[in-house]
Amino acid sequence: MRFDGIAAALATTRPNTVLEIGCGQGSLGAWLARSYRYTGVEQDDASRAAAAARLRDRRSARIVAALDELHGEKFDAVCAFEVLEHIEDDHKALVEWGEYLVPHGHLLLSVPAHQRRYGAWDEMVGHYRRYDRDALHATIRDAGYDVVDFCTHGLGMGQILDRGRHVIAGRLHRGTTVAERTAASGRVLQPHSKGMFLACAALAAPFRLMQRPFAHADIGVGYVVLARKS
Repeated sequence: MRFDGIAAALATTRPNTVLEIGCGQGSLGAWLARSYRYTGVEQDDASRAAAAARLRDRRSARIVAALDELHGEKFDAVCAFEVLEHIEDDHKALVEWGEYLVPHGHLLLSVPAHQRRYGAWDEMVGHYRRYDRDALHATIRDAGYDVVDFCTHGLGMGQILDRGRHVIAGRLHRGTTVAERTAASGRVLQPHSKGMFLACAALAAPFRLMQRPFAHADIGVGYVVLARKS
């Protein structure tokens, strides 16, 4: 459901090099690597192995375990999809990510929206918070960025999925620490075959069309934010 916002932001910025922080099992990374020189960072061993397998045929792509392995490289765009909410000190993380951007490079984020929607699913997957629009805007600005675009996603289908996830969360095993829950979050309810991926895409297609007129209304379940390093 967030894909349209991500694709539009990348079409606007036209980066050559992309760094994705918290790439999980590499589903978006595989798509990014088709068009850009791609680097993914993933701390979880199981997810990193899955991402590396997905990207093994892409010569312009690599997966690393930590930002330290990049030795100060600079990128045109830094992406973090459903990552910031897992980090206790989000301001510090945003400042650190900016160190990997070229001057006036772009930051592209997706995060869950509306703290009032915080529930069992958020706790299970290691979220410290969901974000309200004004608070997120201020956090990004205070970390040294200018917000370029701020859109919402998930109208309709997103609300249904949110409720379903909260129900499911009450029945699944939870890690004992936030770090354990965060590490596992990239593997929970993810499609594990091309057929499952295509089925999910087909199911989401009409809802993606439905949400487009409301992209800049604050009524979805997640935000996609494009910002430029000041």
